[in-house]
Amino acid sequence: MRSDSFYTAVGGHDTFVALVDRFYEGVATDPVLKPMYPEEDLGPAAQRLTLFLEQYWGGPTTYSDERGHPRLRMRHAPYKVNPDARDRWLLHMRTALDSLDLAPLHKAELWDYLERAAHSMLNTFED
Repeated sequence: MRSDSFYTAVGGHDTFVALVDRFYEGVATDPVLKPMYPEEDLGPAAQRLTLFLEQYWGGPTTYSDERGHPRLRMRHAPYKVNPDARDRWLLHMRTALDSLDLAPLHKAELWDYLERAAHSMLNTFED
């Protein structure tokens, strides 16, 4: 792990745990997103997302060590990710991101990635 990585600059593990935990607080009560999670307990999903984001942003490679290549589109293919689901995901992620005390540049860089990632997961325009 590089000491000059985005991961390190934003506070490392604790920052990504806080982001993901706050995000899943919203997902837990969302009538569209919550049913997409096969596990009643969102803890395993939160752990996977935390590991993925940490690795993406220059942290430990635990995600790929345990799960292989992310293959995000393939892993999301079984779920109907339409514009409504995308927008709800972004709403909860925006709330989570805004709850963090990040420098404006870091917040903007992270949000840019999250927005692009959410748009790339679209797999249907059906309701």
